[in-house]
Amino acid sequence: MSHNAKNRHEIVERNVGLLAILIVFAISLGALVEITPLIFQQQTNEPVDNLRPYTALELEGRDIYIREGCHVCHSQMIRPFRSETERYGHYSVAGESVWEHPFLWGSKRTGPDLARVGARYSDEWHRVHLIDPRELVPESNMPGFPWLAKNAVSDKHTQQKMALFRDRFGMPYTDEQIANAPKELEGKTEMDAIIAYLQSLGHAMK
Repeated sequence: MSHNAKNRHEIVERNVGLLAILIVFAISLGALVEITPLIFQQQTNEPVDNLRPYTALELEGRDIYIREGCHVCHSQMIRPFRSETERYGHYSVAGESVWEHPFLWGSKRTGPDLARVGARYSDEWHRVHLIDPRELVPESNMPGFPWLAKNAVSDKHTQQKMALFRDRFGMPYTDEQIANAPKELEGKTEMDAIIAYLQSLGHAMK
């Protein structure tokens, strides 16, 4: 290394502010190079075959799932490793999540990944498990959610949410689906809604 190059290197190392600026620049440039091409790739912007929008009941169930903090312990992102695909199923692909706002990918798993949990268990299994997890899984540290079976699901904002997802994010809801949302939720509990949401997970990649 030449004497001038060594001096320049020492200037950067001894100037904490300059070093911090250059580190941020290097990370930003790397992120730009990695992320920008994905924005223009069709497979990351187009829904996979068979992907359908959430029904009104599933949409409300998703909001309840988020409200109760389920996403804190359960990820919805299966990574392309044999140890994960053998346990959970096909690895997650971007086209499954084009209509997900917010995304619920995550990487922390206090409980198992739920990306493909749909249709793996019966509605009754989910009902019992959500009320008292240890009745089905004795070693579980998951809390129970018995109040979900008592609370009626609200349709106060369902139509507005469906219209927003259609107009802003391109979910293919029809006017008829939006108009029928309150009827679909009539007489349903929050337990019904969250179970419907769980049963929908992974439907496009069976």
